[in-house]
Amino acid sequence: MKDDQSLAGMAALSICEALLLALNDANILPENEIMGVLTDAAATHENAIGLDGESDQHRGAAALIRKIVAGGNSVRRP
Repeated sequence: MKDDQSLAGMAALSICEALLLALNDANILPENEIMGVLTDAAATHENAIGLDGESDQHRGAAALIRKIVAGGNSVRRP
């Protein structure tokens, strides 16, 4: 069984993805803005590497966000 922190991370990712999809579906945020949010989040983790002794976690978070951007998982595609 996964630890509570991993479960919390999975839940947060699912909630954020659902929110981004809902914002796009409601025409509140266009796709390019959503991709910008994700790119900014990845950059934040990349810039934090080495600042707090948690480089591996930041590197992993940035890589995961970059995969989400590349896969287009946070916007609906026809």
